[in-house]
Amino acid sequence: MWLKNLTLLNFKNYGDAEVRFSETVNVFTGDNGSGKTNMLDAIHYLCLCKSYFNPIDTQQIKTGEEVFMIQGDFDRNEKNDKISCGVKRNQKKQFKRNKKEYEKLADHIGLFPVVMVSPYDVNLIMEGSEERRKFIDNVISQTDSQYLDQLIIYNRILQNRNSFLKQVAITRKYDPTLLEILDERLVSAGNSIFATRKAFMDEFIPLFSQYYNYLTESKEFVEVLYQSQLNDTAFEELLKRSVEKDRVLERTTTGIHKDELVFSLSEMPLKKFGSQGQQKSFLIALKLAQYAYLSKNKGFKPILLLDDIFDKLDDKRVQKLMQMVSHHDFGQIFITDTGIERVKSIFEEIDAEVSIFEVKEGQINNA
Repeated sequence: MWLKNLTLLNFKNYGDAEVRFSETVNVFTGDNGSGKTNMLDAIHYLCLCKSYFNPIDTQQIKTGEEVFMIQGDFDRNEKNDKISCGVKRNQKKQFKRNKKEYEKLADHIGLFPVVMVSPYDVNLIMEGSEERRKFIDNVISQTDSQYLDQLIIYNRILQNRNSFLKQVAITRKYDPTLLEILDERLVSAGNSIFATRKAFMDEFIPLFSQYYNYLTESKEFVEVLYQSQLNDTAFEELLKRSVEKDRVLERTTTGIHKDELVFSLSEMPLKKFGSQGQQKSFLIALKLAQYAYLSKNKGFKPILLLDDIFDKLDDKRVQKLMQMVSHHDFGQIFITDTGIERVKSIFEEIDAEVSIFEVKEGQINNA
């Protein structure tokens, strides 16, 4: 699968832009703030119906305009799919495949898998557990539509259960039968999600280790652990044990919404003891493992987006990374960097073809 072209209208800092891509490596170069990352985000939008950086659709509209449009042609097994997205202020987002609008956006997820690597990913390490759960959910949802459905169901029931607990605290009226019904539904969806996450991590962790060892030449010991309350105790039992605590706190304190990924370096927390270079290598390995997982489970290669990838990596790791993604089991790749000469030098060194585009103040041209 690859993206043949992209057309933008009033998207972020772009007024009107159109560009055609190669099937292999495409690099956007230019100064910071010129719009390089916005090109990657537009591709992400077409693949996953949303921005990678900002969940508010209308904030992607260029200042002073009322609507933005993104359109692109994907080639999947020599079959063309035209995808378009339009957002107008105070109106519902429109998302179409071959001019037919989706009844629900979830039907689009997974058709055009994509992996983004960005400086923003440091939140995976530095922020709370919700960021890491989102990472798991994003990967699995691109391969398993039933998982996404179960996740939506679980979150809705969890919200209902929390509302029930708050209402009990206000009215002092406790209905154990209603709580039992909510718990049964929560357990059903929760157990399904837990089983899928567990199976995913069993497959994902060896892939991660493989890529991290490649990037660092196996000089550092790193580990990813999947922690869940359901690992040791049945969900039904957890809810029974915590019911009094839940009533006091007016929220559900146990379940898969408390799952966590633990990242460590030499058995110490990566967040506290990893250098910027080590953390970046860790994140890149996570994302390459995501790519490998999607590729295996989809049966074709996703699109890989590498934003500002050379920053905080030494020359040796940069060269190993570019050599790997350019010559091994990777498909179409999009990269951003500030230095056009650095890009040319890297790809000449590894003898790989690359298409370079210069971005300047929302304008894009072939270099």
